[in-house]
Amino acid sequence: MDRTALLSAARGDTPADLLLRNARVLNVFTGEIEDADIAITADRIAGLGRAYTAKQEIDLNGAYVAPGLIDAHVHIESSLCTPPEFAKAVSPRGVTAVVTDPHEIANVCGAKGVQYMIDASRRLPIDVLIMAPSCVPATDLGTAGASLNAGELAALKEQHEAVHGLAEVMNFPGVIFGDPNVLAKIDAFEDRPIDGHCPGVRGKQLNAYVAAGIGSDHESITAEEAREKLARGLYVLIREATNARNLHALLPLVTPTTNRRFCFCTDDRQPADLLGPGGIDHMVREAIAFGIPPVDAFRLATLNTAEWFGLHDRGAIAPGKLADLMIFDDLQKPVAKDVYRAGKHVASNGQPLAAFLPVAAPPIVTGNCTINSDSLSFDIPATSPRIRVIGSNEGQLVTDSIEIDLQPQNDLLQADISRDILKMAVIERHTCTGNVGRGFIKGIGLQRGAIAGTVAHDHHNLVVIGAEDRSMHAAVAAVVQMGGGLCVAEGDRIIATLPLPVAGLMSDWPIEKVRDAYAALIAAAQSLGSTMADPFMAMSFMCLEVIPSLKLTDRGLVDVEQFKIVSLYV
Repeated sequence: MDRTALLSAARGDTPADLLLRNARVLNVFTGEIEDADIAITADRIAGLGRAYTAKQEIDLNGAYVAPGLIDAHVHIESSLCTPPEFAKAVSPRGVTAVVTDPHEIANVCGAKGVQYMIDASRRLPIDVLIMAPSCVPATDLGTAGASLNAGELAALKEQHEAVHGLAEVMNFPGVIFGDPNVLAKIDAFEDRPIDGHCPGVRGKQLNAYVAAGIGSDHESITAEEAREKLARGLYVLIREATNARNLHALLPLVTPTTNRRFCFCTDDRQPADLLGPGGIDHMVREAIAFGIPPVDAFRLATLNTAEWFGLHDRGAIAPGKLADLMIFDDLQKPVAKDVYRAGKHVASNGQPLAAFLPVAAPPIVTGNCTINSDSLSFDIPATSPRIRVIGSNEGQLVTDSIEIDLQPQNDLLQADISRDILKMAVIERHTCTGNVGRGFIKGIGLQRGAIAGTVAHDHHNLVVIGAEDRSMHAAVAAVVQMGGGLCVAEGDRIIATLPLPVAGLMSDWPIEKVRDAYAALIAAAQSLGSTMADPFMAMSFMCLEVIPSLKLTDRGLVDVEQFKIVSLYV
């Protein structure tokens, strides 16, 4: 930044580079809307007022101008697209920065996966702020493809300016009960923002979690839980993901006395949502429709997030801040008309203004699917008729732990379609251990066939859910042949696929093509009886052993509340 030039333009001694005339500026400091011109020099706002001149002037004719939106927590990999394609979707919506946790690819490829995300995020019309993945692996209850200890995380921080802090510390029992390895990671980032992840943690255990030095949480699903976390000093990141929609449950907590401690985040959001209703911009519109004053709603998507992460150069329209701007016409239903990132016009009328050139994926993040599908068995012996079953809930990551009786067939336990009890398996794909976790799940709704994929948070092994073994075998074989991806099969017939060659997590296609292929997958699963809006997103979280209550990894059923492997049989 040329501070001398900026100050000269701020004083009005020299013309600014760009002057946006006749703007209605959302002032997130005061909650007011100001009629002003905005003078921009290089990448910064020089000043606001009526007496500025510039080399280029644009009359906004009374359009509203808000600070560029900031996503407080997102896994770009969950868009199933590489960072350039993700940016192509969110930038025209007014998003100018995202705080991302690349722990999905890190759990497959380790530090080299993080390096890929850094490299692929350069020269984009959004600023991608990387948080060092704190939980690689998430726990020792599943097998990931890599591990990152405290020393390796500290090295990431020292080697890369892009690494901004420590990403969500998901091993909350490790924090609460003082696991030395977990605490060492927190110690390594004590001078940086440390994000949290503590679903359902309350009382004294919450006190311990916060006392460790963690400053935020995005896992609250009820107002009561979020209120307690707010009262204990955490920033509450309100999440509206594709499969975890918590916005409307938590908006009643946003009041004039609390609104400075909330941020908006999308966490995991699919292409159809990003390209359809949107992401952070959608949350702002929903908040306004709920009754939150517009400037307050924008504050949750701008200033609050900037302050939590120490991003003092953005989050507001003020002298010296980055010229990250969202311009729109309707205060009650804001839709970005023009977007500026660091003073450059990057999007107009919902379209990016620059071509997006993908970064070629190096071999280290391709071909990670080492499974011999021919030797797989999904047989489950009928040791006991009473078993534990994962209860999946539409629109939530939290599952139920159900106990049912299942009558054996030829000494084996099989799916019971009449009761929506499907067979599920998680197959280790990283290190050829041969581990296969087997169990049952309720709530997916398939009447026949199977779905499978290598998106399985956070270890990202191969997960398959089916009405019978033959379809499960076909779906797994197709995914292995693709080198990672998603599949729907019925019998030996493959109905729909989406290859994910980048670590088995991301496509190298344009996001529009990914959206269409993913829609075809959902339609295929629904044609086989699934009642879920997005059975693949639901399936991907049935393996995440840090969200209650019952999950399945390659090592078996995990009782998350006890934080241990439990028997399938009661």
